Amino acid sequence: MMIVVDHLDFPRVEELEVEIVERKGIGHPDTMCDGIAEATSIALCRYYEQEFGRVLHYNLDKALLVGGRTIPRFGGGEMLDPILFTLVGRATLQVAERRVPIEALYRDAATAWIRTHFRHLDPERHMRLQCVIRPGSADLVDLFHRATTTPLANDTSFGVGYAPLTSLERTVYETERFLNSEPVKAAHPEIGEDIKVMGLRRGEEITLTVAIAFVSAHVRDLSDYREKKQAIQSEIAQLAERLADRAVTVQVNPADDETKGSVYLTLTGTSAEAGDDGQVGRGNRVNGLITPFRPMSLEATAGKNPISHVGKLYNITARRIAEQVLEQIEEVEEAYCYILGQIGRPITQPQIVNLKLRARKLTRGLRGQASQLAMAKLDELPSLWRKLIEGEISVY
Repeated sequence: MMIVVDHLDFPRVEELEVEIVERKGIGHPDTMCDGIAEATSIALCRYYEQEFGRVLHYNLDKALLVGGRTIPRFGGGEMLDPILFTLVGRATLQVAERRVPIEALYRDAATAWIRTHFRHLDPERHMRLQCVIRPGSADLVDLFHRATTTPLANDTSFGVGYAPLTSLERTVYETERFLNSEPVKAAHPEIGEDIKVMGLRRGEEITLTVAIAFVSAHVRDLSDYREKKQAIQSEIAQLAERLADRAVTVQVNPADDETKGSVYLTLTGTSAEAGDDGQVGRGNRVNGLITPFRPMSLEATAGKNPISHVGKLYNITARRIAEQVLEQIEEVEEAYCYILGQIGRPITQPQIVNLKLRARKLTRGLRGQASQLAMAKLDELPSLWRKLIEGEISVY
């Protein structure tokens, strides 16, 4: 394995004239796909370990949400066609004479995830769940079981991570989490779970465009909608200005045409009920953000096997390495980490790790310290899956 530590000579993102950051909230159709795929992955991991003493071969990282049809109206509405959610993947479906109840595991995991994260979306009435999960190819299954101690990478893939977040990145992330927090939902039950925050910084000026699916049951009429939207917009502006330490312009649901009564109103709190479809991997990266001014991997991490799929493991670990280097080495102001794996190699021995560090001087000692921190995180890879199934690490 080769670890290369060199200078980070990219411009600081915060010094660029323009910066754009996006976060798709927990109720966005793409995030729903990530969430249900990952929840099913965790459930299958636990089942394999409990029943067979180890996690077996699988990957459940393909899912498609087909939006339904509703007629929302102030005070209520009705569902005409349910949301169709299809999970696709490969898994070990039988061990000796014992069949794995994959469909039941999927339905239970998906139903629990929806009920945990939504107040008005009923998985029994508003969704139709189906799965198409088949056995893996013989060569990849053999590769998975070939490992004796350290798992072998089941793909040639790379991961990318960086630290720290910019002011805009933190503001966008925290704004969505604030709006989907329990205290805010208690104070504003009209706020649905489908929230998208798009942040733009032009010089020192920040603008947040926030799409919020209002829940029709909690909005009496157009006047009530207008008042509640204005109140929420004011709260977002206060939060964002505190986070960014500067003036922030906030626009909530700017596509509304209130003169015609055309506003963002939903029955269930998500555009998946009628306005949008979703897919795994189209949303947030493992740090919870979409950051076009940063290096990113397009790998869909949710639903992947956490034992050996380096497309998942290396994106998580690259971020952890960058954060650790920044925290432990005082001279480092910013860190980017790139990890490339090769199919068949032990997951702790990627082809290359490239650490790009912003520091006044990259001394030999600093390079050595950064390399040691990277190696320590790589050594943790065989046990990282436990943090994932315990919910200690989010991938969206």
